[in-house]
Amino acid sequence: MRLDKYLAQSTGFSRKEVRRFMKAGDVVVNDQEVSDPSLHIDEEDEVYLSGFPVEAPGDKYLMLHKPLGCVCSNDDGTHPTVLSLIDLPRAEELAICGRLDVDTTGLVLITSDGKWAHKITSPKHKTGKRYLVTTADPIPADAVDKFARGLMLNNEKVRTKPAELTITGDYEAEVILTEGRYHQVKRMFAAIGNRVEALHRASIGNIELDETLEPGEFRFLTDEEINSI
Repeated sequence: MRLDKYLAQSTGFSRKEVRRFMKAGDVVVNDQEVSDPSLHIDEEDEVYLSGFPVEAPGDKYLMLHKPLGCVCSNDDGTHPTVLSLIDLPRAEELAICGRLDVDTTGLVLITSDGKWAHKITSPKHKTGKRYLVTTADPIPADAVDKFARGLMLNNEKVRTKPAELTITGDYEAEVILTEGRYHQVKRMFAAIGNRVEALHRASIGNIELDETLEPGEFRFLTDEEINSI
C-alpha cells in the first residue's frame, strides 16, 4: 500500500494533509524520514507520524491498565479519561468495552470494532469478568453459595445472575461476573453486609491483564487474544 494511502486510512487525515506532514519531516518509516508519498508499505514496516506510531489500517484492539482516579468515558470535566491515556491518532473515537469506576483499577479493553465490543458487554454472550476484591470485614463462607444463587440488590427487582466467588483470604476474594450492572461487585458485597475497600479487574474472558503494564500503560492485543472473544 502507498504510504500516503496508509497514513490517510489509519489516521483520518486527507492525503493532502498527509503530504504536508511529509514535507514538514513529520513522517518516519523504519527510522528514516520519508517524503515520498508513493513509498510502498508492508506489514513489517514501522511508521511514525509526528513521533506517534501509526498502526496498519483496520480495527484496533487494545488493553489498558486503568489507574485510580481515571474514568471510563470519552469526556469528563473532573477526572482524566482512559482514552486520554491512549497515545494514538483518533483515540477519542475508540469504544470502551465494559467500564470501571473511578476508584477501580485493572483491565480495560478498548477497540474500534463495535461487534467485538458487543460480545464483551452483552450478558447473552456470558463473557466472564474476574475481579480481585478486598473487603472491610471478613468474608463469611456462606457468601460463596449466596453469590452462586444470585443476590437481590438495593433498588433492583431481579436477582443478579449466578456469580462465582472464591475466598482467598479473610478479607480477600475473586469474583467472576457475566453481567455488568452499576457498581455490581460493590453492591453484591453490600447485600451481604460487607463493604468493598479495593477492587481490581484482572481478566475479561481469556484475556488477562498483562502484568508488565504499569497503571496508565496500554498495548495492542495479540491475534490470539482478539480471537478468544
